[in-house]
Amino acid sequence: MTTPTRREQILATAAALFARRGFHGVAVTDIGAACGISGPALYKHFASKDALLAELLVGISEELLRVGLERVEAADSPRAALDALVDWHLSFALDHRDLIVVQDRDWSSLPDEAREQVRSLQRAYVDVWADRLRELDPDLDLEAARATAHAAFGLLNSTPHSALLPDAAMRELLHGMALRGFGVA
Repeated sequence: MTTPTRREQILATAAALFARRGFHGVAVTDIGAACGISGPALYKHFASKDALLAELLVGISEELLRVGLERVEAADSPRAALDALVDWHLSFALDHRDLIVVQDRDWSSLPDEAREQVRSLQRAYVDVWADRLRELDPDLDLEAARATAHAAFGLLNSTPHSALLPDAAMRELLHGMALRGFGVA
């Protein structure tokens, strides 16, 4: 495992603080203090607190889409692709609970341009899932497939609130629930 860069440390610290206290409840000086640097030193890495929030949410949206596409490409069937997508999204949900909370609670604080970028990335990610669902069930129309994907995200993204079991057990539980919900368990 590599040591995180200062920038990565700032992003992780900001995500944890935003999740705990909300975007507006955290000052730049709070983030700096938690990272062991002065608040103004953060401006060497990010133009503003808004830019930091944007990088958090755009960055994770880009990663979800990129890795999701890689998983689908590596799968040998639509069923295997869907299983790989569930597994990938669970990894995200268990490893990035803070970002799930931040996205849910602080979405309205995201600058307009970043919000549109996140929406676009998320639509593409939903369509990756919807396409796999439609390959498994050709009678499923696109809107129903998208709604099914969103419902699965609701289940998988429940980890900040539902993860009462150790991560391995929670992964197994949610993975099985998602596949059963898709009718492919």
